[in-house]
Amino acid sequence: MPWPAIALDEWKPVSRPVAMIAIAFYLLFILYAANNRSGFLFLDYANLAIHEAGHPLFGILGGGGENGFGYTLMVMGGTLLELIVPLACVAYFFFRRESIGIAFCAFWFFENFLYIGTYMADARTLALPLVGSGDHDWEILFTQWNVLIHDVQIGHTTRSLGWLGMLAIIALLAVRTYRSTTNDIAKSTI
Repeated sequence: MPWPAIALDEWKPVSRPVAMIAIAFYLLFILYAANNRSGFLFLDYANLAIHEAGHPLFGILGGGGENGFGYTLMVMGGTLLELIVPLACVAYFFFRRESIGIAFCAFWFFENFLYIGTYMADARTLALPLVGSGDHDWEILFTQWNVLIHDVQIGHTTRSLGWLGMLAIIALLAVRTYRSTTNDIAKSTI
């Protein structure tokens, strides 16, 4: 039996004013994030709720327990769900062929890396205020994986990936907008 083919429509056009507002919002957010010294941004309140929901969800999926793979999956579950939710939203907008929606969700995905990196870098110092059980996910994981001494380097690398990803999304949205409006102009002159 052959696999069914997924027929995707043409990409929906990107309105230049909407794209410019979105790009301006993303650039302002990047300025806000760059100037924030707490390491916790206003968007992180939503991310934190998703993160905390991930622990019991992945705890159930991993079979629970206080050791082994199920426990590791439960500890990682917060960060995993924090990344899965925006990626699922990216997939949704991809199938709807909406560039603005994809850009927002991909930006959100990479923004998560900022706080995840901050949380990772805190694994030895344990200075961040925590919710829930008070256990520090990355202290547990890095200790388990014997990389606790590298928490700061791993955290900074993760944050850098977040910054690069957010900047790449802005650039891709700008290119998509430019191409969309250039194609619209070319079609209208024919």
